Amino acid sequence: MDFITDTLAVFPSLIGAVPIVLQLAAGAMILALVLGLLVALARISQFKVLRAIAVFFVEVIRGTPLLVQLVYIFFVLPSIGIAIDPIPAGILGLGLNYAAYLSEVFRSAILSVESGQTEAALSLGYTPTKALWKVVIPQSFVVSLGPIGNYFIAMVKDTALTSVIAVTEILKTANILNSQTFQTTEIYTAAAILYLMLSLPLSRIVVLLERKARSRG
Repeated sequence: MDFITDTLAVFPSLIGAVPIVLQLAAGAMILALVLGLLVALARISQFKVLRAIAVFFVEVIRGTPLLVQLVYIFFVLPSIGIAIDPIPAGILGLGLNYAAYLSEVFRSAILSVESGQTEAALSLGYTPTKALWKVVIPQSFVVSLGPIGNYFIAMVKDTALTSVIAVTEILKTANILNSQTFQTTEIYTAAAILYLMLSLPLSRIVVLLERKARSRG
C-alpha cells in the first residue's frame, strides 16, 4: 500500500509537465507535416537537384539518432552563433527527425493515388499544380492518416529525450524529483504510467479518425 500511495502522490508534480509535452509534440508535428510534405514533393520532383537535396536530408536524419540530433542543435549550434532555447530546440529536433520519416509516408501515399485521378482533373481544366493540391494530396492525406497518428504517438513518447537539453518535461521533472526524494521506483513508475495515459487515448483517437476518413473517402 505504501508503494501505491507514494506513487500516486508523485502524480501532481509530474502532471504539471504534461502541457510542455503536448506543446513539444504539437509544435514538432506541425513542423514535421509541413517539411515532410515538401520533402516528399521534392523526392518525386522532375528536378534532380531537388531530389538529391531531399534524399540527402532523409538519409542524414534517418541515419543518425534523434538524441544526437537534439544534442547537436542545443549544444553545438551555439558554438557557431546559433543559440536556441530548450523548448524551441526540442521542437526543431523532433520536427526535423519526424519530417524525414513522414516524407516517406507522404511520398508513398502520393504515388499510390491512381494516375486517372490526375488525368481527370487535367481534363477539367486544372493545372498540374492545382490537380496536385486539390486532388492528389487530399486523397493521399487520407491514406497517410493512420501512419501520421502513429508517428504523433511515438513523438509524444520521444519528448522524453528532450530532457537531455534541459526541457522540463515529464522525465526531466521525474529526474529532479528523484534527486530530491530518492523515491526512484515510485517516481519512474508514475512517469511511465503518465506516458501510458497520454498514449492510449491518442491511439484510440487515431483509430476513430482513420475510420471516419476512410468512410468519407
